[in-house]
Amino acid sequence: MHGNPMPDSYVYVTEEGVTRHYADGSVEALAWEDVVEVRVVTASGEDVLFILLDRDGEGCVVPRSATDATFLARLRYLPDFDLDRLALAADSAHDGVVVVWRSPDPPSALPDLEYD
Repeated sequence: MHGNPMPDSYVYVTEEGVTRHYADGSVEALAWEDVVEVRVVTASGEDVLFILLDRDGEGCVVPRSATDATFLARLRYLPDFDLDRLALAADSAHDGVVVVWRSPDPPSALPDLEYD
């Protein structure tokens, strides 16, 4: 049988968040409201990766080849997100990891607990 090989994952972008489904059945998902950091990973000969992280360091890895205008448009809603900075990092000739955005909001304080 000829044709395109089966992709190793699918990425879905919605108003609520980003989800990546892998061929092995595993899933990564992150709600937009939980995103506190966006990183770009570049490596020679490899697809550029966008990594979205929450406060616990968990998140969703999104290959650039799986992104579309919807993903980029949604990133713009993050406070003070700079698409030009993202593009510069993604098109960099240097291999490495660049943090292109961090949430300007400080981490939420833990509530005071009262003990009886």
